[in-house]
Amino acid sequence: MSATPSSGEPGFAVDAQGWVAGARRLPTPNFEARPAGVVPTLIVVHNISLPPDTFGGSEIADLFLNRLDCDAHPYFDAYLRGVRVSAHFVIHRDGTLEQFVSCAERAWHAGLSNFFGRERCNDFSIGIELEGSDTCAFEPAQYATLAPLVRSLAAHYPIDALAGHSDIAPGRKTDPGPHFDWARLQRETHLADAFFPYIHPRMGNDARDASP
Repeated sequence: MSATPSSGEPGFAVDAQGWVAGARRLPTPNFEARPAGVVPTLIVVHNISLPPDTFGGSEIADLFLNRLDCDAHPYFDAYLRGVRVSAHFVIHRDGTLEQFVSCAERAWHAGLSNFFGRERCNDFSIGIELEGSDTCAFEPAQYATLAPLVRSLAAHYPIDALAGHSDIAPGRKTDPGPHFDWARLQRETHLADAFFPYIHPRMGNDARDASP
């Protein structure tokens, strides 16, 4: 299945190296090559806040760039010391977009995961982190950045599905959480039901018939 949105959104064009115009570029060492011949077909939506339910500051970038001071907060010390992770994108509460990994490369965002029988979702996905948590709504400015970003990614790559981290890692992850508005994202991206197989399960293609 091919995406059919416009060829790119103003300010969000994807270049030949997989970097998006308009994003603040913060390259991280936490990535690797995708398997030979594999291109991204899935977008995974996450939420993140550091410390939990605390917004603003540089902690998310510091985590992805391996410079987080784990002595600065008990949560960091207990859960993040020595952790090496990344996502392709972070969208902050004010809509600011940061990119840490080229979309051509494999970011470390999904972990143990399964998309309708296909494991290792990092291999074939693009990870987008929204600054937020499971306990509160996301900001309009975040959707205003997310929707054109998704449209541009779907115009540049053979994206055929979007999912939450909780969809591909059920029981292990809960993000993007109950306050993420999937219906709004679908309206604002103008993508068909088939792009949202966990929201519209009957619209999935044959490759999604097997359950995770």
